[in-house]
Amino acid sequence: MLKKIEDALHARFLRGLAVSGQRPALHTGERTYSYEEIHALALQWAGSLLADPAGPPRAIGILAAKGIEAYAGILAALYTGATAVPLHPAFPAARTRSMLEDARVSAVIADDAGLAALAEALDAGSTLPVLGPHSATGDGRFRRIAVQARDALTEPRPVAPEDRAYILFTSGSTGRPKGVPISHGSTTHYFRLMDERYGFDADDVFSQTFDTNFDCAMFDMFCAWGAGGSIHPVPLRAYRDLPGFAAERRMTVWFSTPSTISLVRRTGGLTPGALPTLRWSLFAGEALREQDAADWQAAASAATLENIYGPTELTVTVTGHRWSPETSPALCVNGLVPIGTVHQGHDHLLLDEDGQPTDHEGELIVAGPQMTTGYLDPEHDRGRFLRHDGRTWYRTGDRVRRLPGDELIYLGRLDSQVQIQGWRVELAEIEHALRACEEVQDAVAVPRTTDTGTELVIFYTGVAASPAVLAGRLRGLLPKGMVPRHYRHVEEFPLNSNRKVDRRQLGAEAAELQTIPA
Repeated sequence: MLKKIEDALHARFLRGLAVSGQRPALHTGERTYSYEEIHALALQWAGSLLADPAGPPRAIGILAAKGIEAYAGILAALYTGATAVPLHPAFPAARTRSMLEDARVSAVIADDAGLAALAEALDAGSTLPVLGPHSATGDGRFRRIAVQARDALTEPRPVAPEDRAYILFTSGSTGRPKGVPISHGSTTHYFRLMDERYGFDADDVFSQTFDTNFDCAMFDMFCAWGAGGSIHPVPLRAYRDLPGFAAERRMTVWFSTPSTISLVRRTGGLTPGALPTLRWSLFAGEALREQDAADWQAAASAATLENIYGPTELTVTVTGHRWSPETSPALCVNGLVPIGTVHQGHDHLLLDEDGQPTDHEGELIVAGPQMTTGYLDPEHDRGRFLRHDGRTWYRTGDRVRRLPGDELIYLGRLDSQVQIQGWRVELAEIEHALRACEEVQDAVAVPRTTDTGTELVIFYTGVAASPAVLAGRLRGLLPKGMVPRHYRHVEEFPLNSNRKVDRRQLGAEAAELQTIPA
């Protein structure tokens, strides 16, 4: 198919550039970068990557915290026509190494933290080329790509709709993350719908609460840049006085996981009228509680609040419910806000326990232009994609109920995957990591619901150890957000009538357990 700039995800940045050339595109730390500055950096870095003697890269890792290297790096990767692979420098070395391998990354853009992480992840003598635009050179650890002004592109390279825009990784049940490729065509459909739904403009100031390797970060970046607005990564210290931070930045669009609401409430920032500058309040990544929605709406009374839902495999989000204080409470089930209606251009079905379509309640499956064509490893496709009525559908694994108006409400997971502070976590991956700890013979992870969201309780056999010791070992194997805080040693696991571990009983015990966090 003919390649065109207008089919590209990065065409949205070019649209913002045309509207807001010298206006802010990014405010990170104490520095503000204009559209023109970021565009020039991305063209220069992209040209340097393409001029490397190894040849044009097909997939480019961006291993950086939320600074200019991350944002201009993602744009530079896209400008080359290659696939952008955002990575987190705080992840364990083995996890980073597996992602680099699975995505077949052939070049990396890194900040100082990313270079340190790369040194741990790569074998000595690795020939993987690395562009560290703002770091010292000559340390001998990598084959460095020099940034040369003469190599700068004059314009981004065109792409076809079916070309991959980015690859993100989700939790995998075998202990190896699953790579999800998303095409430029999928992002074009998605962001066109977002433009129509929200009407963002050049005066909008977006929060950036998500790390760049989280798909919701794509919403912030490319909704803002497509409208000529600006994005503002939110530092941890800002949560001590979120109303003050939002007022200082004149923030108009807030997007985070619902867990943030509890945090802001605890720090005294959720009083009525505390967030007057917001005009949109968006939540995704885990179930949104009715009380949390009502309290946030009272604090940001001028804003429209939406609960949006979608797995990475369906390009960021694929449903949305617009909160109404008058009508939404009557639609809530088990204290949870509906996830809303499915995006235009998509079909969805609910499947009963026998895999047959049902009208009322069942597993949500979706087909349409936002769906990935499959995981990087075809073995991961098993059980996640379904052929039905001559089409391929994605199985979300989420049990939902149909409400009046074709709205949907989330009831829970069908499998062992849970949402922890926005992280999609496979219980089997946590258990797999625990079994690698020398004290642990076997382990079972069970979720429990608290006032602040979902958390994991670990039951394990083997040698009793302090929670701090086990958590410390897991931090070398798992991202920080996936490390459980609660552990209980048992001599043996309870079994059900089928002689399988009785997870239901352990779940009941976890709910009643007085735990000491790690």
